[in-house]
Amino acid sequence: MAASLEHLLIFAREPVLGQVKTRLAADIGPVAALATYRELLALTATAVAAAQLPATVWLAEAPTPPASPAQPRPEWVGLPWRVQPPAASLGERMRYAFAEAFAAGAARVLIIGTDCPGLTATVLQQACDLLATHDVVVGPATDGGYYLLAMKHLHDDLFANKQWSTATVLADTLADATRLNLRVAQLPTLADVDAARDLHAWRGASAS
Repeated sequence: MAASLEHLLIFAREPVLGQVKTRLAADIGPVAALATYRELLALTATAVAAAQLPATVWLAEAPTPPASPAQPRPEWVGLPWRVQPPAASLGERMRYAFAEAFAAGAARVLIIGTDCPGLTATVLQQACDLLATHDVVVGPATDGGYYLLAMKHLHDDLFANKQWSTATVLADTLADATRLNLRVAQLPTLADVDAARDLHAWRGASAS
């Protein structure tokens, strides 16, 4: 495909029993939670592949070193991946990843997680289209956070003074963007799968 101005960063974790989806595991057990996480990884990988954007997987720091980056990941065949350096918060990890992508020459950078089964290639392409005419694009999640954040320049304030993994993250991020006079576009609101109620809602919607 032709070179793109956009670069997609995928925040993921190693699919290790007992180390992923811990809130969900408290409800349904670690084995079922790991199986669900692998399913979410596969859905995310499918959406990313269909969107055809240059992408890098950023693995959260794992308790044990993962395989060599030279070896293809079974969850992310064909995609380069990096291990996140230690950081005090999710915001610091995202800020670092954005900064690295911009420093490497990306003109527009998108970050997504792997918890949103409703994320599609169409949503990713919509984010790219909106970013052409806005400073920031955000994908609101039903839990008060966001499943996607995209920008054309690094805005450090969007990652500071947030209570991560709480219902105030999206509102605080939008407030900072307003204070900075940034043009913000919002994508459709989608649901993350973090707990049993989220899983049941997803399964129920899929069955209907």
